[in-house]
Amino acid sequence: MSEQLVVEDLRVRFQSAHRVVDAVRGVSFSVGREKVGIVGESGSGKSMTARAILRLTPPQAQMTAKTLRFQDIDLAAASERQMLKVRGRRISMIMQDPKFALDPVMRVGDQIAEAIPADRRGGRAQDRERVLAMLDSVQIRDPKRVFDLYPHEVSGGMGQRIMIAMMLMPEPSLLIADEPTSALDVTVRVRVLAILDELAAQRDLGLMFISHDLNLVASFCDRVLIMYAGRVVEQCKASELAHAQHPYTRGLLASLPRVGDTRARLPVLTRDPAWLSS
Repeated sequence: MSEQLVVEDLRVRFQSAHRVVDAVRGVSFSVGREKVGIVGESGSGKSMTARAILRLTPPQAQMTAKTLRFQDIDLAAASERQMLKVRGRRISMIMQDPKFALDPVMRVGDQIAEAIPADRRGGRAQDRERVLAMLDSVQIRDPKRVFDLYPHEVSGGMGQRIMIAMMLMPEPSLLIADEPTSALDVTVRVRVLAILDELAAQRDLGLMFISHDLNLVASFCDRVLIMYAGRVVEQCKASELAHAQHPYTRGLLASLPRVGDTRARLPVLTRDPAWLSS
């Protein structure tokens, strides 16, 4: 499988007057035309890794990488002008909560149309038809009605599908989904994942799927990276996640509730300081 994205020894550091925080520490992985899951607890560096790839880290962050390449572009050395041609066009990112990612004072259809690259735009009527077709592809009923709604007028599941539609308008090669289903109920979550899976297959996309949900990632992705304290501590095929070897991964799996579980209490993960450097 050809590699679209290659990340080697990625580091993100925040330095204040009192201490230094290493948010991402020597992360290395690659993504081809596949679904790669990134899992771990809050604060493990999942979202910061994704933002670093797009060079969207805060101004005070210090980012370095031995290799940070997407197709033919050296992302670490690219100018901001070059990055503007990568973000959205070639790599799109679905944010976690559409309530905060969508502009509350713009109609849904106009926001999606804004994602069409300037060199691919037609007239207003033509762009509208493209947006309606995209809304239909993410299984939104009555796209013409939804086109004219404001974000506060749509449900959480519909808002997430609108975000997917917006991120797919530029026809990217890589899609980064940062907790795209965490705010959805189980039924809507399954529907959104099915849409993502179908669109990724149809468009031959690479997909980075960030999540806390190990069971979800195991069933949805091809490969899984497990992050702890800014590091990737283990990588495996998603189908083999239940047989992972690292004690951190084993601890996460053991803490999951199961139907028919007879344990009186779920075990608490015991952390080993050696995980920070091993």
